[in-house]
Amino acid sequence: MFRIFRKGSKSSEKEVFGNDVSKGSAPRDDQKGVAKGLRSSSCSRDVSESLQETGKKIESIGRMTALTQEEVVSHTRTVVQGLEALRNEHNSILTGINSSLTHQQPPDSNVVHEKAGIIQKSLDQIELGLSEAQIMLALASHLQTVEAEKQKLRAQVRRLCQENAWLRDELASTQQKLQASEQHVAQLEEDKKHLEFMSTIKKYDADVQDSESSMEEKKDKSDDPVVDLFPDDDADDRAAMSPTPPSQFAQQVNAGYEIPARLRTLHNLVIQYASQGRYEVAVPLCKQALEDLEKTSGHDHPDVATMLNILALVYRDQNKYKEAANLLNDALAIREKTLGENHPAVAATLNNLAVLYGKRGKYKEAEPLCKRALEIREKVLGRDHPDVAKQLNNLALLCQNQGKYEEVERYYQRALEIYETKLGPDDPNVAKTKNNLASAYLKQGKYKEAEILYKQVLTRAHEREFGAIDGDNKPIWQVAEEREENKNKVKDSAPYGEYGGWHKAAKVDSPTVTTTLKNLGALYRRQGKYEAAETLEDCAIRSRKENEASKFNVRS
Repeated sequence: MFRIFRKGSKSSEKEVFGNDVSKGSAPRDDQKGVAKGLRSSSCSRDVSESLQETGKKIESIGRMTALTQEEVVSHTRTVVQGLEALRNEHNSILTGINSSLTHQQPPDSNVVHEKAGIIQKSLDQIELGLSEAQIMLALASHLQTVEAEKQKLRAQVRRLCQENAWLRDELASTQQKLQASEQHVAQLEEDKKHLEFMSTIKKYDADVQDSESSMEEKKDKSDDPVVDLFPDDDADDRAAMSPTPPSQFAQQVNAGYEIPARLRTLHNLVIQYASQGRYEVAVPLCKQALEDLEKTSGHDHPDVATMLNILALVYRDQNKYKEAANLLNDALAIREKTLGENHPAVAATLNNLAVLYGKRGKYKEAEPLCKRALEIREKVLGRDHPDVAKQLNNLALLCQNQGKYEEVERYYQRALEIYETKLGPDDPNVAKTKNNLASAYLKQGKYKEAEILYKQVLTRAHEREFGAIDGDNKPIWQVAEEREENKNKVKDSAPYGEYGGWHKAAKVDSPTVTTTLKNLGALYRRQGKYEAAETLEDCAIRSRKENEASKFNVRS
């Protein structure tokens, strides 16, 4: 296969087959075979070089990890084309060698066989490379299919996400409608419970207010001096009474601050349960809502303060004054921090806290709180706003229980002036404030002044019911005094029914007018006017009985 040249040798060239070419002893056929073997040797070197270059290309592709999949596939196809061309060339060479071996047997047949074996091994490596390249191409095709499927799945996922978002919007809309329906149902139930509840406590209203205004020389019989004046945040229920009515409870909680939508349903439920005295249900609801609010909004949030107010009023109805005071102080700090020190909601919390202290007999601690609430409302609403008058009533009650009668009279008179100016003389708050002022007069022994106020209330109620007063149309207190004057002249006084059934007019401002009848009757007894006192007391009893009968008929 290879030719060896030696310098200084007698023969210029010697074949690997052992023949002396210079002597010309070899036949022409042997010379042709040698030439063919030389050409084959040259082809073998070319094949070896081609294999080395192909191997370098394959190694270079293997190291190109930064190439994209498309680039790798493109290079692989190029390598496949090269390997296929190389395979064809190897097959051609191997065919030529095998043909030479078949037709003639050269002297160096072993070397030729060895060369054929090397070419065959190289051909096998080329086939292996082609197989691996085909596998890579098939794998690339499979990856492209997988990628296409993945893109398809992603498109489906996006579509499902869009459908899911649409369903979420529909669900949110449905939940809002459901919440609105629940709120409406809760409101209707609240109104129903409120009407039923108010029908059961009116008799207590008259009794407690009577005990406050019927002043003997001993202390007032009422355990709680802070009475239920007005049905809003400034009002407070009396001790030993039934739970707070729903409308009053709600107004005490959210005065000056609108209940957010997310609390409205729960707020209505708590009011309903608390007004029914079902504290074992109302308290856990409040605590759970408070915990959820603090997790989502943080402790210092107006909604948290609102829920603290609700829970505090529930505790107050249970006579848990210490727990209620702690909650109200916490709510006050939150509202001052988040809403400002002069917000109406701050005034409402101050008033509730003052009322709570008043129920515990801490009048000195309650008074500055009530005064601060009054200052806020005067600043925000104006000095002649009806809510200012309500705050003046509460402040007067606190001062009354401390014996500060000059301040009491000043506060009541100012509140009365606001009501008469802004709401008119027929507003129920006018009669209530006159009753409260008359009660303060009684405590000071000013019976004449108290009597004048009681008569004003009864006269106004009579005029609204029966028209202007004249000789034949007299208010009940005039009838009572006439019966007192004529008790010695007529032994058997005519039954009261002949005097026009004035007790029916008491339903107009019940229980205020009924309470006024009993208070004036107690004052008549103090003055020794027993006949007049019995007349008024009989009228009050008739009014109560007729009210109870009408409620029974409504329920039936």
